[in-house]
Amino acid sequence: MMMTSARLNKYRSIANRSLQNVMAYRNSYIINLLANSINLVAIFFLWQGIYGGREAVGGYSWDQMKTYLLVTFLANSVLSWYSETAISGKILDGSVAMDLLKPIDFQTARFAETLGASLLEGAMSTVLLIVFATFLTGVTFPHSPIVYLLFAVSLLCAVVVKFGVVYLAALLCFWSTGSLGIVWTRIALTNLLSGALVPLAFFPNWLEKLALLLPFQAIIHTPTMIFLQQADTWESLRLIGLQLFWGAGLWMAGKAMWNWAVRQVTIHGG
Repeated sequence: MMMTSARLNKYRSIANRSLQNVMAYRNSYIINLLANSINLVAIFFLWQGIYGGREAVGGYSWDQMKTYLLVTFLANSVLSWYSETAISGKILDGSVAMDLLKPIDFQTARFAETLGASLLEGAMSTVLLIVFATFLTGVTFPHSPIVYLLFAVSLLCAVVVKFGVVYLAALLCFWSTGSLGIVWTRIALTNLLSGALVPLAFFPNWLEKLALLLPFQAIIHTPTMIFLQQADTWESLRLIGLQLFWGAGLWMAGKAMWNWAVRQVTIHGG
């Protein structure tokens, strides 16, 4: 028990340090958040034009779509560019070799860093969403506390799944000389197949079925389904269970890939 407590304290310390780093370089994060906010505004007006004169598109009313966009923004902001580049950066600059000497699990340590940064990222994104919602009319909010609870659990599970995807993509840097191409490819696939660009219901039938079979849908599609109350309580629990399944699967895949990838570590060309 004492060893377990000591080990947890190590990862808690890593999470606290990550939070402090984000706060120390808060200007960089704020600029990134503002850039994402501008992107949200641009997408909002794009969808406003699409809905012009229409009551519903693809089964979504305009009010539902406004809510969908806000929830998507929150889900994407909780694990941002900062967390992703922190992992790949360690591999590319060689500092990952030092992590091999530390009595901690590399994957768990990176997850602790992600959670630490996500505390501030999630809080600031929530405040920004409240500001957006204040100036928007017709945004639909659930009235049941159970829905908010299920949404919070689903959002946390979405962070775990997204971390799994990001971590696997970052480990590819062991076989590359840069991360930019990998990151942009990962972002493109995640945004498309998670429902971040458009709801999965808008996809052709074959593509929607494919997206629902992949882990990406657990990042955006599931939390939005729960928040928009398009799934009842039991269906929401089933969807959260699916998120947990993908989170566990990606975590194990990350461990397997790490064990293979560390063989690529070279020191001074050795």
